[in-house]
Amino acid sequence: MLRLPEGVRIWVATAPCDMRKQADGLSALVEGSLGQAPKSGHLFVFFSRRKDFVRILFWGANGYCTVAKRLEAGRFRVPVPVEGQATVHLEARQLAELLALVEAGGRAGRKPAH
Repeated sequence: MLRLPEGVRIWVATAPCDMRKQADGLSALVEGSLGQAPKSGHLFVFFSRRKDFVRILFWGANGYCTVAKRLEAGRFRVPVPVEGQATVHLEARQLAELLALVEAGGRAGRKPAH
């Protein structure tokens, strides 16, 4: 189970994200596109266009932290947003499930690493 401090919210961006972005680029998206404060201590979740890569941004005690997961096969089951909303709010349990449950399907054009 994913344990987060009380009061921490999880925001999932509904638009695909360029996964080359790191902490500074993601924090700019949090402010500009999501209308949130990136240093709030909340978690901000971004998915790639193919939904096979996720990056999570949050502010720690004295700096940004990012966590990333790239799938070798399949896709994440990204929550469906209400039309017009830039984010979807999740509970910690829902985020843990989202990161663990993957839809079947391969990655087209990708060769396995040796």
